Amino acid sequence: MKKPNTRSACVALALLAVQPARADVVDTAPNGFEAVEKVHVAASPDQVYAALIQPAQWWSSQHTFSGNAANLTLDARAGGCWCETLPGGGSVQHLVVVFAAPGKMLRARGALGPFQGAGVDGAFTWTLAASGGGTDLTFDASIGGYMKGGFEGIAKAADGVLGEQVQRLKQFVETGSPDKAK
Repeated sequence: MKKPNTRSACVALALLAVQPARADVVDTAPNGFEAVEKVHVAASPDQVYAALIQPAQWWSSQHTFSGNAANLTLDARAGGCWCETLPGGGSVQHLVVVFAAPGKMLRARGALGPFQGAGVDGAFTWTLAASGGGTDLTFDASIGGYMKGGFEGIAKAADGVLGEQVQRLKQFVETGSPDKAK
């Protein structure tokens, strides 16, 4: 009987541990889609939640209307706004909080980015579960309604943007900066 190669097994496990968020468009239909992002964060659920509710610290400025994530705010209570201030006194309501359970879950509804100009609504849920000395974070985005041309072409692009934000949150919690070291 051949002896198992424990060194190879350890290397394989180490590679799995450093993989990026698992992103997937799990369902696409003419009237909507669902994307799920999963990642393990080396911090407690309370630490991850505390960072989550500060999008100005980790959200990408490239995916804001103002061009500056520092203009984002989140009032993490039912009815609270994930909003953005704009130059000249304007503002944007991105999402409205419908469920807030510190350290466990945050759910908000609304339309992000290009979906705001369409007849679209979404439910965005961040679920946190203690696991392996850290937190398993699952982000689920269910988006539907009417969008000219349907959702087939935009689902993967939207998932890419949302997956990037999940990675930035993880990076921010673990290192204090949402940007990966170059």
